[in-house]
Amino acid sequence: MSDASFRISRRGFLNLTALGAASAAVSACTTTGPGPEPVQPPPPAYVEPPLGDYETMYGAMSDNGFDLPAIPVNKIDHRFLRQIVPDPTGQRPGTIVVDTTNHFLYLVREGGQAIRYGVGLGRAGFEWSGDAVVQWKQKWPKWTPPDEMVSRQPELTQFSAKNGGMPGGLKNPLGARALYLFQGNQDTLYRLHGSPEWWSIGKSVSSGCVRLINQDIIDLYDRVPTKSPVIVTADVGAPVADMPERRAIPIDNGVPTGSILLGPVRRITDEIF
Repeated sequence: MSDASFRISRRGFLNLTALGAASAAVSACTTTGPGPEPVQPPPPAYVEPPLGDYETMYGAMSDNGFDLPAIPVNKIDHRFLRQIVPDPTGQRPGTIVVDTTNHFLYLVREGGQAIRYGVGLGRAGFEWSGDAVVQWKQKWPKWTPPDEMVSRQPELTQFSAKNGGMPGGLKNPLGARALYLFQGNQDTLYRLHGSPEWWSIGKSVSSGCVRLINQDIIDLYDRVPTKSPVIVTADVGAPVADMPERRAIPIDNGVPTGSILLGPVRRITDEIF
């Protein structure tokens, strides 16, 4: 072997040795076992989409062939206009909570938020409280006053059950929408409903039901799925009281015969969420 060949071979050997050492050094910095899981960022907090301005929310609108007039929002205490607020109820999203003390209805949403509506409530002697579930919903419902109401107000005889009730319309006391409240299989005869009497919102004037501005009940109706739980309580956050022993006079005579209800629900439990 020539000296030149020996020098080349020796140089090649040294280069290979150096390359192997470098590879070993790289290998020493590489873990072969599973590393720690990458930290996932938390999901973004849910934020309720804005509702828009009052002139738009309460403007004139055409609905199912009826022309609803605009609501004079400047004549209503703005506390009772629709708005997004921090949820004070502690209930699950999808629950409707009526605060009879402050005349508010809350629709609980995700992210610790609620949509709050102003409501009108039953006058003294007609209040009620408890829990229920929406078992039926109706657009521009027919109104059939109960016999007790007809006996107190004979002028309502023309709308009694035997006379077919009052068709839906702008002057109908149930307004543009009605949500029918049941306890178990029993119709409570109480409703969350619209009203053309916007000036009654925030007051106690009606015979036992929870009334909203027509534009608000339309909005609530579209947001509320069937079988939504409803809690009516004197103070948000306080234990829910049972129905009072005194017999409140309802506004309605009952769900029309033959209506398709949504199935039995005994009480507000996990099974109805």
